[in-house]
Amino acid sequence: MSEAVSFLKQTYFFGNLSDAALHAMVAACTGVYIPSGEVVFHEGDAGDRLFILLSGEVEVWRGYNRVEGSCLAVHGPGCVFGEMALVDDLPRSATAITAEDSALLFLLQQDFHGLVHEYPELALSVMRSLSAIVRTSNDSFVMDLRIRNEQLEDAYAQLEQAQLDLLRNDRLSNLGKMSNMILHDIRNPVAVLKGYAAMLHQSADDPVRVHDFARRIGIEAERLSHLAGELLDYTRGEMRLDLAVVLPSAVARAAVLYVEERHKPFSVVLNIDRDHPVVMDQNRMVRVLMNLLENAYKACKGGGEVSLTVKTPEAGVIFTVRDTGAGIPREMQDKIFEPFFSYDENGGTGLGLLIVRTVVETHGGTVQLSSSPGAGTEIVVSLPGTY
Repeated sequence: MSEAVSFLKQTYFFGNLSDAALHAMVAACTGVYIPSGEVVFHEGDAGDRLFILLSGEVEVWRGYNRVEGSCLAVHGPGCVFGEMALVDDLPRSATAITAEDSALLFLLQQDFHGLVHEYPELALSVMRSLSAIVRTSNDSFVMDLRIRNEQLEDAYAQLEQAQLDLLRNDRLSNLGKMSNMILHDIRNPVAVLKGYAAMLHQSADDPVRVHDFARRIGIEAERLSHLAGELLDYTRGEMRLDLAVVLPSAVARAAVLYVEERHKPFSVVLNIDRDHPVVMDQNRMVRVLMNLLENAYKACKGGGEVSLTVKTPEAGVIFTVRDTGAGIPREMQDKIFEPFFSYDENGGTGLGLLIVRTVVETHGGTVQLSSSPGAGTEIVVSLPGTY
């Protein structure tokens, strides 16, 4: 007993106690020896005593022996633990287990209460102990929070890098697809231009043939310009419209003329129902209709009918392109407005319908498609009267 009193008098928690209070407390305690690895008390046990560690080491665990368990504190000689339950009368909130062979004193609840009445200074020792628990818990919480924040920052940085890598890979993939499709589509008009240029050189003394070859060269040059416009509109991302007051019939006729010149003797049935001026980007809307008519021509494979109807209600304009071609399977209809998707068996840039939708939506309009295999396709472009 005297050895325990001498030892406790040197500790932080009991150093300020009077000799009488310290002797009374030690006299009320019961000594116990617990080998390493043994449980002192379990989480959920009744809190009927506090413990004073004379030698050895005790770990305090929340969720002991569970995957999510964590060590809350490690106590060395002179520490008090288990005192919280004496204060709040609640079950143990953690498990205490010896990490080394340990010598302990324990003080029962009723004895502790009696001593506090006789020696109020004991309450100060318990308050010191509780304060140490709070400080340790705060330090542990702050440290855990700091570690979690560092882990979150690392995870965010990795996620951000992964996103950049994904975007870069996606851009490279799209660039590869785009390059392949664009080069495939450019190769044909370039070959035609070279051929007509050679024939033009050989037919310099035949005005009729010169005129015809020059016309064909102009058509292929326009086609190249059309492809370049699609590529620029896609790569820029944001589209700026060059708005002007335009007659819808003029837009429709320009698109029809291009397609008919390119695919002679193919002709488009053009229907114009009223024609009043509308504000739009004329060049881009011509390209929209050219794309739709080109697709309709390909769908008919030279054996169907293609029509373009222009209607001008009280406000805005409606362009309707119909064909009696093969139609588009239902599973393809949701994909045809995606970049680089081409339903044409001969290939294509895969940008045409994407540009159609982008131009129309930038005008504040809508594009609606209806199609059935074997029954043809109808695409309706509606533009509002003001923007």
